[in-house]
Amino acid sequence: MSEPFRTRTDGGRTLVHDPVRRKWVALTPEEGVRQRLLADLLRLGYPVGLLAVERGVVFGGRTWRADVVAYGRDQRPLLLAECKAPGVPIDQTTFDQLARYNAVLDAPVLVVDNGAARYCCVRTASGWDFVDAVPRFGAG
Repeated sequence: MSEPFRTRTDGGRTLVHDPVRRKWVALTPEEGVRQRLLADLLRLGYPVGLLAVERGVVFGGRTWRADVVAYGRDQRPLLLAECKAPGVPIDQTTFDQLARYNAVLDAPVLVVDNGAARYCCVRTASGWDFVDAVPRFGAG
């Protein structure tokens, strides 16, 4: 299966072209997960100009980096995603990390992905519900 992103080798390192940051970055295991998620978001209609990668989030006096943030046309956060390397378990700690970031960003769609499993939650009137797939851009 071919990857949904462009790669090249430079000095023995494999690099991937990030369409959001518009630059070549090291293809680490976590970066591969992030790039697959970005490719899926683009296929789902999320405009590249409304995506941010490793966006700084200030929480508890520290700056953290959210892996992927998708914004709506109104410039408000629409989707927040946390990517982990394959083999890194998705557990309560991962969801707690996402909740900390979302306390600042207030995105109605949350995604956690480690390449083997992808979980997506959407905000409802009564809380959060897991859904089978990431919603298309503008779907709700």
